[in-house]
Amino acid sequence: MAVSDASAAPSLDAGRSRRVSWRARLAIAAAIAGGAVAAYLLLRTGADDALKWDFRFGPSFERRLRTVAAIVLAAFCQGVATVLFHSVTHNRILTPSIIGLDALYVLIQTVGVAIVGARFVDNSDSLLQFLLQTAGMVLFAGLLYRWMFSGRFSSLFLLLLAGVVIGLAFRAMSEFLQRLISPSDFDALQIKLFGRLGSVNTDLLPIAAVICLVVGVIVWRRRHILDVLLLGRESATSLGVDHKRELTLALVLIAVLISVSTALVGPLTFFGFIVATLAYQLAGDWRHRATLPMSVLIGIFTLAAGQFIIHNVFYAAGTLTVIIEFCGGAAFLAILLLRKGNL
Repeated sequence: MAVSDASAAPSLDAGRSRRVSWRARLAIAAAIAGGAVAAYLLLRTGADDALKWDFRFGPSFERRLRTVAAIVLAAFCQGVATVLFHSVTHNRILTPSIIGLDALYVLIQTVGVAIVGARFVDNSDSLLQFLLQTAGMVLFAGLLYRWMFSGRFSSLFLLLLAGVVIGLAFRAMSEFLQRLISPSDFDALQIKLFGRLGSVNTDLLPIAAVICLVVGVIVWRRRHILDVLLLGRESATSLGVDHKRELTLALVLIAVLISVSTALVGPLTFFGFIVATLAYQLAGDWRHRATLPMSVLIGIFTLAAGQFIIHNVFYAAGTLTVIIEFCGGAAFLAILLLRKGNL
C-alpha cells in the first residue's frame, strides 16, 4: 500500500506542476504582450534618433490608441478562429481563409470599385459598409454550410474542397474586373486589399468589440466540448457530443470572426496560422483553456511589436501586414514542409 501511495504522489505533483506551467506561461505572455503595447503607445524616436518615453495625450496618442484597439480585435479574431478551425478539421496546415471569405472580400471591393469608382473605397470604412460586408460574408458561409451539410453525403472535407473552388472562382472574377477598371481606381483598390491597422474607423471598433465579446463568451463556455472534438467524430459521439451540431456552430463562429476581422482591417491570410502554430508550441497544454488565450496574446504581441518597429525603425516606410504574410509563408515552408514537424 505504501508503494502505491508513493507512486500516486508524484503523478499528482506532476499534474499540479503542469497546471502551474500553462498558467505561468499565459502570465508571461500577457506581460510581454502588455510591454509591446506600452512600448508602441509611449516610446517614440526623438530628433537624436534615441527612443524616449512620450506621455503626452494628444492626437498622435489617440491615433495609436485606436490602432491598439484594432490590434487587439484582429489578434482575437484571427487567433481564436484559427485554433477553432484546426480543432474541427483536425489539420493544423489549413487556415480559415480556405473557406473563401478573404476572396469574397476582395471580390466585394473590386465589384464596388468597378461600379461606383474610387468613391466606394473612400466610403468603405463607414459603419453601413462594414455591417453589409460582414453580413454578406457570414451569409455566404452560412449558405455554404447549409448546402454542404444538408445532403446525404455531407462531409467537412467536401466543404473545404467547395471553399477552395469557390475561392478560386472569386479570385478569377476579381482579377478579371481589376483589368477593366481605370489605373487610378485600381491604385485606390489596392490600398484596401492589404491589411491595415492604422487607418481603422473609430466608429467600427465598438461594434466589432461587442461581436468579439459575444463570440468569445460562447467559445469559452464550450471549451471543454471543443477538447472532446479533438478526439475525433467517433470518440466525441460516443461521449455524448452532437458532433454535427458542434461542428456547424464552430464553423459559424469562425465565419463571424474572420468576417469581422477582414471587414475591419482587411485580409490577414497567414497571420492566424503564425499565432496558432506558436501557441501550440508555447502554451504548455493541448487544451483550449491554454491554446485559445495564448494565440490571442501572441497575436497582440506580434502586431504591437511589428507596429513599433515599423514606426520607429523604418519610419512607417512599409506595410506591416505584407511582412506578416511573408513571414507566415516562410513559417509554413520551414515548419511544415522542410522540417516536416508534427504539429
